[in-house]
Amino acid sequence: MTGEARQFLLTTGWLFLRHGQKLRAKRIFAALVEADARDGVAVAALAELMLDDGEPQGALELLRAADFPAELSHAEAVLETRALRMAGRTRESSARWRRYLETRKGVARQWIA
Repeated sequence: MTGEARQFLLTTGWLFLRHGQKLRAKRIFAALVEADARDGVAVAALAELMLDDGEPQGALELLRAADFPAELSHAEAVLETRALRMAGRTRESSARWRRYLETRKGVARQWIA
């Protein structure tokens, strides 16, 4: 898939989502993830929709296989934290969020205990 085709599909999926066509958006993002399971942008969008549909385990599998660009590190942490919490894995969820905070602020500046 070319970069232009990928961008077109990402934009189309976002537009469907913005206009209340959640199922169509989910199918587009799923197709993008099927084409490249490491595409962090498409995985983040699909994982968000899966969490919204109550599918935390599937979202976790996707998130852990993806490569997220640096600018999406916050989204990756939030999505993974939410998925773990929804799956009933609260300790892992808290630990994941702390790891994220440590990478952002450092252990000395961490404001959460």
